Amino acid sequence: MEKLMRDFFLFLSTNRMMTRFAKKYGSSFGASRFVAGETIDDAVKVIKELNGKGLAVTIDYLGEFVDNEKEANEMADQTIEAINAIGREKLNSQLSLKLTSMGLDISENLVRENMRRILKEAEENQVFVTIDMENYSRCQKTLDIFKKLRIESENIGTVIQSYLYRSEQDILDLNNYSASLRLVKGAYKESSEVAFPNKADVDKNLKKIIEMHLQNGNYTAIASHDDAIIEHTKKYVKENNIPNSQFEFQMLYGIRPERQIELAEEGYTIRVYVPYGTDWYGYFMRRIAERPANAAFILKGIFKK
Repeated sequence: MEKLMRDFFLFLSTNRMMTRFAKKYGSSFGASRFVAGETIDDAVKVIKELNGKGLAVTIDYLGEFVDNEKEANEMADQTIEAINAIGREKLNSQLSLKLTSMGLDISENLVRENMRRILKEAEENQVFVTIDMENYSRCQKTLDIFKKLRIESENIGTVIQSYLYRSEQDILDLNNYSASLRLVKGAYKESSEVAFPNKADVDKNLKKIIEMHLQNGNYTAIASHDDAIIEHTKKYVKENNIPNSQFEFQMLYGIRPERQIELAEEGYTIRVYVPYGTDWYGYFMRRIAERPANAAFILKGIFKK
């Protein structure tokens, strides 16, 4: 039953009609639990609160289904506005973005132009930028663009998803770029031809690539709410004398906030992924798909007087 619900919500996350409806309706379907607000000012307030609790942040201006140059350029402008806000307010925050929002599905030249604009502002404001990974069909294109940008800038990282069979080889390849990586399980619906269908195999592979990347001496962000993954990492770094300065744990805004505080108090760097913007629908559906029990929370929010 849980798998059916997960597949259902992942299906909804890619529905363009529902995305357009959600944009018009607003984020009152309980999305405020996971999304900081619609504007950069909303997001800045949340970041300050999290920083005040000893938590670092990565901020993401949400955007999906960008299919023309004008929209891609506007998304880049919004991202630059966020970078400038981080610098101006002296926030402990990095920035995350999706290449589709920068025009990946339109042209590589457009993406690279927008990314160069963004990285110029990011370097001036000392804000690190992470390219989020999307579905399998965009994986290779994303990594190809990342590699080109990485040669030009040290201020950029990307994401590897452990549910893909190719992830171990990607870790080996990216070691040549001394890449800073966020390692995750993966949140898209993929075919068993390209991804592990069983959770146990996804978890096992995540542990494996965490160890590989740490042993390669590269900065590693472990993005998971799974205590088994967290405890495995804590044990591994201790046994292998890997300093806390070489890795961090990352969690999503609105999920396990108490655990985030606990880990920070233990001396680990905890970075909270904070999305904002009007285009929240796809992100929101994927969060429900990851844990369908979250659907009960949304229903309460909808019918609450």
